[in-house]
Amino acid sequence: MTLPPCDDPARLAAFLAPLGLAGAPRRPLTGDASSRRYQRLELEGRPPLILMQAPDPARELLPFADIAGRLAPLGLSVPEIVAMDTASGLLLLEDFGDRTFTAALDRGDDPAPLYRLATELLITLHRSAVDLAGLPVFDGAAFLAQVLLLPEMVFPAGPACRQEFESAWQAVMPLALAGPSSLLLRDYHAGNLMHLPERPGVRACGLLDFQDAGAGPAAYDLISLIEDARRDLPAGLGEALVSQYFNAFPELDRPAFRTAAHVLAAIRHTRVIAVFLRLARTGKPGYLQHLPRLWRYLDHHLTRPELAPVAGWFARHLPPDRRDTLITEPK
Repeated sequence: MTLPPCDDPARLAAFLAPLGLAGAPRRPLTGDASSRRYQRLELEGRPPLILMQAPDPARELLPFADIAGRLAPLGLSVPEIVAMDTASGLLLLEDFGDRTFTAALDRGDDPAPLYRLATELLITLHRSAVDLAGLPVFDGAAFLAQVLLLPEMVFPAGPACRQEFESAWQAVMPLALAGPSSLLLRDYHAGNLMHLPERPGVRACGLLDFQDAGAGPAAYDLISLIEDARRDLPAGLGEALVSQYFNAFPELDRPAFRTAAHVLAAIRHTRVIAVFLRLARTGKPGYLQHLPRLWRYLDHHLTRPELAPVAGWFARHLPPDRRDTLITEPK
């Protein structure tokens, strides 16, 4: 079996040796839902560093470096790139430590200041003249491709059922795109945010896992933060964060923004349900624990009149009493 370049010991040694890190102990870190792997390199007398190994560098490593180069000039905290071998899929990064928002919340920190900080970062980003040239565009076609993961996972759907699903989403898609656009980070949630309290202002919120960013609706990341697939916010906090965002943009068309947020939330939760089902069926059953929350979020948004076409499809083809079987049914 041929190893991917990022796993080749000779390539890894050649990458680390010029940096004096060939003998540095490496400790694996918990990964995410991607194929990337992370290790912490610890050498006495030097700050620790993070080694990222990306089997698909064109899709995972190069976009990460590109987006980091666009975010850093805005005064946002992104990991400094120490070294990169694009051919081998190896990236050496500044280590932000272990203080993710998730870790802080799990140990009982007050969620309100953390979520207000994360919202302020989005405000800063959306106020900035960030360069969007050459980035992927999250338009109607891109979002439609995301939601189409669901019928592929749960049926398999016949052509008529799939076409009905696609038509329902096409009917509501213009509403998702009606608001302002900015850099869309795509996976903006507590697990990808670092608490760096020694840094001032929004720099206290460190950004990770932004290689899938692109140009798209500004409402997407705010709803991603508030309706986290992995945790519930305290009652009232989500609406307080929306108000914080609105107060920063007094000229914003608030009803249109809220409508866009409802449709974008439904898109995101539909996609994530499909992704988590796929991960569970490929040996990662831990993701199943989040499905009840995701269905609850989705059902809430499907009560909105603007999402009636999509709600009708779910009522006919995937009502609540049908969903539990998705955990065990093969594709």
